[in-house]
Amino acid sequence: MEKVLWYLFVGMRGGANRVRIIRALAERPHNANQLSTELDVDYNTVRHHLDMLIEHGIVEPGGEGYGALYFLTDQFEHHWDAFERITDQME
Repeated sequence: MEKVLWYLFVGMRGGANRVRIIRALAERPHNANQLSTELDVDYNTVRHHLDMLIEHGIVEPGGEGYGALYFLTDQFEHHWDAFERITDQME
């Protein structure tokens, strides 16, 4: 999982936005529109990042369609310390 985290947050463009999405989801579940508004990021950009995070097992949808809420996966939450270590090095 740590390699995946390095890839998603440091190795690719958009890592900072993905970090912001994860931090927002750690506070409470959001749908894509809520994330877009709260983070002041274009809706389609948020959707792109959510798709990447889903593909890599970081985030999971809690439903389908426009209003689906997104949650952090249990697998990712077990690696929270690695996430913090990596994001500390981004700053």
